[in-house]
Amino acid sequence: MAVLFGGQSQEHAVSLASATSVMRALDPARYEVVPIGITRTGRWLVAGDPLRQLRAGEAERESPGDGPEESMALATRAGAGSNVVELAGHAVGAVDVVFPVLHGPFGEDGTIQGLLELAGIPYVGAGVLGSALGMDKIAMKAVFAGYGLPVGPYIAVSRHEWEADPAPVQRRAEAALGYPMFAKPANLGSSVGISKIHGPAEFAPALQRAAQYDRRLLIEQGLDAREIECSVLGNDEPRASVCGEIVPRREFYDFRAKYLDDSSDLIIPADLPPAVSERVRALAVAAFRAIDAAGLARVDFFVRRNDGMVFVNEINTIPGFTAISMYPKLWAASGLSYAELVARLIDLAIARHADRRRPPTALADDEDARTVGGQNLPV
Repeated sequence: MAVLFGGQSQEHAVSLASATSVMRALDPARYEVVPIGITRTGRWLVAGDPLRQLRAGEAERESPGDGPEESMALATRAGAGSNVVELAGHAVGAVDVVFPVLHGPFGEDGTIQGLLELAGIPYVGAGVLGSALGMDKIAMKAVFAGYGLPVGPYIAVSRHEWEADPAPVQRRAEAALGYPMFAKPANLGSSVGISKIHGPAEFAPALQRAAQYDRRLLIEQGLDAREIECSVLGNDEPRASVCGEIVPRREFYDFRAKYLDDSSDLIIPADLPPAVSERVRALAVAAFRAIDAAGLARVDFFVRRNDGMVFVNEINTIPGFTAISMYPKLWAASGLSYAELVARLIDLAIARHADRRRPPTALADDEDARTVGGQNLPV
């Protein structure tokens, strides 16, 4: 099996940490690991030790002749019971399944998933649709609202709209949301590019910061709420873990609090009334199904302090996966170890692939199916 890591997003370093934990957890008696790295410039690495090369920054210093145009072509050919993967014409090895540990754009957003679909290779996690919806926070919230899931007040803005005439954008946000509010890029994770806006003077700098990372911008109402997370595992019959709570000591759970210091407390299980806990777990599964996720996802919530109302904040289809990340920690607290969780995800990936590739036997005797199969269509 292959583990795919690195990537071109701002979450490159997080991916390397997640991939390290995943590969350590794989039972060598059961899995032969093929590490595949992607540099920040988009080059694919298969020779030597891609993880070490990416950590040391060696791959980024290599000559331009080894650029992405020479190394991104992926193909498969039939092997002995598995796919033999080739990159740029060089055989990588027999691969039964790919575990993409790629956070953010060009990895978590359906791009890699589409490539693997075309190559016919099973992979861990959501498909193209679920990945794309899970990455774009604006589309995600629209889908959640369409399914009747509670989402907090927000507005969506394009970078072009903001840069062309910022004053109307600020007036609209103030009228719809009030202060405080949060500005964030729609397509990024790990709290990169997010700012809390306390008053009018902070609005423009916050939008400008978010616009550095994406052309789609999200502005959300700041809620006085507890931050609750829940992990989901499965395909067509997903189940939810126990709930966990993040208590940031900084003003909000930003990138530094997540990865660079110990300024937040993770409480597992969260101290919630049983009815609220069950509400969160039910909504986590509903959010998972709403975007057609598969395999794994972490769903983040706000529980408003004054009345206990639960809001779905977002879903992450490739959440942080280090041994101390919230997704596996929640499953460990639910009785599933890290190694068992990784093995379960691989089994789910193979089952999902088999289901997607199931031949249309139910239509074999249908006249319309026979007509389409025989190309007897009107011109």
